[in-house]
Amino acid sequence: MSLFFGNNKTDLKGLVGHGALIVDVRSPEEFASGHIDESINIPLDKISDKASFLKKYGKPVITCCRSGTRSGLAEGILKMAGVQVYNGGAWDKLRQKIQ
Repeated sequence: MSLFFGNNKTDLKGLVGHGALIVDVRSPEEFASGHIDESINIPLDKISDKASFLKKYGKPVITCCRSGTRSGLAEGILKMAGVQVYNGGAWDKLRQKIQ
């Protein structure tokens, strides 16, 4: 289940403190309605096109979305591309975890 709703055992706050990039995979409209400060928006349907960019970034990536389902799918896509990635689950819950 952690694939779809985030891994509760990963120290996401620590990862963010060490420069992890938060990637919100919701649509631009959803992102505009509220998001984590400093996160970037790459919709799920564009995530495979941006995998090489994220890999070059050289830092861990934490994905998030509305519920954790799309971020889990994005996590799988990015892992297959060789990106160090963690599913942060729902963006609003992730925001609470990393504050």
